[in-house]
Amino acid sequence: MHELGIVFHIIKTIEEVAGEQKLTKVSKVVLEVGEVSTVIPEYLEDCWKWACKKSELMEGSELKIETIKAVTYCEDCQKTYETVKYAKICPYCKSENTYLIEGNEVQIKEIEAA
Repeated sequence: MHELGIVFHIIKTIEEVAGEQKLTKVSKVVLEVGEVSTVIPEYLEDCWKWACKKSELMEGSELKIETIKAVTYCEDCQKTYETVKYAKICPYCKSENTYLIEGNEVQIKEIEAA
């Protein structure tokens, strides 16, 4: 379960920011998670609840997850399309000369703190 590692990394990053900004309590964190990132939101939420209990700064903080739609770019016809719906083959020109341009990220969007 790589979600636990992701949660630990996020909490460590937030703790570093909190130290720099002299924050004492985090109430909410908004994460952006790409729809093809292989992160399972339910696992992420479970890991979050468990890990936050181990941090005075993070204890009781809410986790909100926003999904980033996956978008693929076709180098042949230079169009973008929905990755999940069409996968690697461009729906416009049927080319496989494509690559993912977004939707694989996991990033902190917002932190609410005191």
